[in-house]
Order: sequence, then C-alpha cells, then structure tokens
Amino acid sequence: MLLGLIIILLCVLLLPFSIKFVEHNLEIFLFIMGLAAVLVSGVLDRPLIMKALEDPIKITLAVFIAGLLFKWLQRPLEKIIQSISRAVPYPLFFALIVILLGLISSIITAIIAALILVLIVSVLRLDRKSELRLVVLACFSIGLGAALTPIGEPLSTLAISKLHADFFYLIHLIGPEVISAVVIFGLLAAILVKPKNDENGLKSDQSAEGYGEIIIRALKIYLFVMGLTLLGAGFEPLIKEYLLDLSPFVLYWINMISAILDNATLAAAEISPEMDGATIKAILLGLLISGGILVPGNIPNIIAAGKLKISSKEWAKFGIPVGLSAMVIYFIVLFLIS
Repeated sequence: MLLGLIIILLCVLLLPFSIKFVEHNLEIFLFIMGLAAVLVSGVLDRPLIMKALEDPIKITLAVFIAGLLFKWLQRPLEKIIQSISRAVPYPLFFALIVILLGLISSIITAIIAALILVLIVSVLRLDRKSELRLVVLACFSIGLGAALTPIGEPLSTLAISKLHADFFYLIHLIGPEVISAVVIFGLLAAILVKPKNDENGLKSDQSAEGYGEIIIRALKIYLFVMGLTLLGAGFEPLIKEYLLDLSPFVLYWINMISAILDNATLAAAEISPEMDGATIKAILLGLLISGGILVPGNIPNIIAAGKLKISSKEWAKFGIPVGLSAMVIYFIVLFLIS
C-alpha cells in the first residue's frame, strides 16, 4: 500500500510540472489521483464520499458570487482605481494595494483578489519593472492572506477540513504571522516599487468575463477541492508512517518545494489531525511563504502571470530573493527566537 501511495505522490508532484496536458487539466488529474489514493489505501467509504462532496461547497459559492460581483463592478472599480492613484502618493498607494488585497482575499477569495490586482496594474500604465515588482509582492500577500479562512483558497479549505476545525481556526493559529507578513510586503512595495510612466508596462485584456467563464471557474474549483479532499484522506497512512515524527524545523524547509508545486496539493498530502499546533503552523507557513517564489506555487501567481504575460524567468528574478528572505526571517522569529 505504501509503495502505491508513494507512486501516486510522485505523480502528483512531478506530472503537473513536466506535462503540459496535465498542467492544463489539473482539476481532473487531481480528482483521478485522489480517487486512486483512497482506493489504494482502502479508506473509500460513504462518509468520505459525502465529505468530498460537501467540502468544496463554501469556496465554490464564494468564487462564483465574487466572480459575479467582479463582473458587475469592474467598470466602477477602474474609475475608482484611477481616481485614488491620482490623489494618493504612489508609495502609499502601492502599500495599500498589497495590504488590502492580502487582507480581503480571505473573504473575496484569492482568485478574485488576483483578478482585481490584474485590473489595477492594467489601469496604472507604469513601467514593466515597477509593475512586475508590485504584482509579485501583491501575490505573496494574497497567497498568505487568503489562507486565514476556509473560503479564501483551496489550501485553507483542505486544512480546516482535515483538521475538523472551525471557521476561525487558522486565524487563531497563524493570524499574527500572516497579517504581519502582509503588512511587511506592503511596506516593501512602498520601498521597492519606484514607478515611471511608461506605456510599455504590463497589459491585460480587460474585457468583462462572460457568465460561462465564471461558472466554469467555479466548477473547476469544486472539482479541485474534491480531488484534494480525497488525496488527503488517501495519504493518511503515508503521513502517519513518515511525517508525524518529523521536526517542525524540517517540515518548514521541506515545504519550499511549494515554490514549484501548488501548495494546496502539498497541504492535502502533509497535514494530519494527529499533528500538534506547532507542526501544523510550520507546515502552513512554509507552504504559504514559499508559494509566492515562482509562478506555479500559488493560484494568484498563475492568474496574474497568465493574464499579464509575465514569464517564469521574470517572476523568479524578483520572487526568489524576496521569498528566501521572508523564509529566513520567519524561521528566525518562529523557531529560534520563540
């Protein structure tokens, strides 16, 4: 059984990164892998099926409703962004963008926060270097902030589900660290983003999404979370065998692989209700911070890079030093000082 689960885990970790067809159909792939995992581990039963059907409902509804609101309010938002950007000094404006998007992403979802970020960057019309830095810092912030509630992103949905915890569990567990990181990334935006007016900045087609696109995105999220629920249940034997006794220090740095792999997938494979709070915190913060380093690490990165045509190399040039610095700082604060 363990051999079968290890093979499935390797497929989950490697195939989306190496095969374009799998990457473009990730939701279906993860559902199939999740189904395979629960069959191999022998845990598929009626309660698990009901849980897999129920877990995605809240985040799916949140993504759908937020998508509709974004569609209806897109034009007014553009005018508001233009007005504020003219009235507020750029450093303060950039800091506010990064901090506010990070904080509200747990309510409007990481996906909608990323779409708002794309809209803002497209409206500003600054030079490419400045806009790139703003996007990367904002995506770090969104990826962290969205994890505070189970409707923010799939990682938090899966964590709450696997731990059988209440809606506010993650706010209590990692809230201080996440909120402080969001503020720090906002301050970095104020310091590091030094704009020049330039028509050759990042651009995106800002035509309003159709209702079909909004529905399809919500259905994909449903299937994605359903697959992750099955994956997490299937990997429980593997977690008990290899991860429960590992030091939080080790798990924190192991999760730097979240830079190249979606962090929700890793959370589904790693988190167990048998772990203590310190271990869960180490896993989550390692995943969340490193998730912004490269494009594949998080949903906001993928959306922003795709719509604004940011290359993986461009992202990595700024994302790697920022992400590594954040990992080191939080390691010192969490594990050495504490």
